[in-house]
Amino acid sequence: MDKERIDSFYTYLTSQQTAQQYLYNCYERINHENAEVKSYENCNTFIYYLEHAMKYYDAGKSNDMTLKPVLLFYGMVHLLKAGLMTVRPDYPESTSLLAHGVSTRKRKKKDYSFLEDEVKIQHNGLFPYFSKHLYGINTIPFEKVTMESLLGRIPELSELFIFHNKEKLSKVGKLNSNVLYFPTTLLDNYHLTDQSLIRKIEDYIPVIKHIESTQTEVIVQLENSIQEVNGPFYLHSDTSVYFPSTREDFFSIPEVMVHYLLLYNLSMISRYESEWWGELLHSKADIDFPLVHQFIHITAEKIPLFIGDLLLRKIHS
Repeated sequence: MDKERIDSFYTYLTSQQTAQQYLYNCYERINHENAEVKSYENCNTFIYYLEHAMKYYDAGKSNDMTLKPVLLFYGMVHLLKAGLMTVRPDYPESTSLLAHGVSTRKRKKKDYSFLEDEVKIQHNGLFPYFSKHLYGINTIPFEKVTMESLLGRIPELSELFIFHNKEKLSKVGKLNSNVLYFPTTLLDNYHLTDQSLIRKIEDYIPVIKHIESTQTEVIVQLENSIQEVNGPFYLHSDTSVYFPSTREDFFSIPEVMVHYLLLYNLSMISRYESEWWGELLHSKADIDFPLVHQFIHITAEKIPLFIGDLLLRKIHS
């Protein structure tokens, strides 16, 4: 992802004229019968969503860690709503869509562990709605999920997990390359042959040209280079491509969905579990702290890029 280009595109969308024309092109692409009328109706709301999102992100980056999760979560929510307006001209169609679409369980004050905490997916609300309309995920592959499982899908956190003797992701390639390298340990972890692994991943990558197996890795040559990454593959900020190391950690959702669930829970904790949140930030007692601290830093940079890239791709699709 080209950060400079994405930042420029956000700037381009700050006027009524450019936002209206962009929305008109989006609505024409989905064959909306009133594309021009709707683009005029929606352009100001679209601009405000983006403007408010950037203000939340700017405040989140400059603010104390105590408030960062809330500010970054609402920054992300506004970006997602702007994205939804490009494909759903009448959004929000009902008040049920204004809910977050996720819930947290009641926490036990004693021996609470963030990594073991869970969020539960609701049938209605923003999370299932944007998952469907922005990323084509009609069925969420779980009803509830742990924070450890979600954090394990952030490539930039993979080294922290390895230091903690838990390998969550394996580096398998680079963006704009047409070769993937899967360590043979993956086959053991997944209880698969190399051919079975290929069948498991072939829907998420360009057409496979050739497969070669050695003692240490399965080498997959592709017809075309990897231009974008889809879950179960995940993209590091350095453009490396990662894949879940174990069968237990395998499920296919985009990284944006992962960040939403993590930020939702962290924002709820920082608001309603002040004692635990304060203890985490000040005592730095266990592995929760470095993982949460690093995730907050990562999400502040990655989500505006991910969603900006999604918006930008619409003018080339």
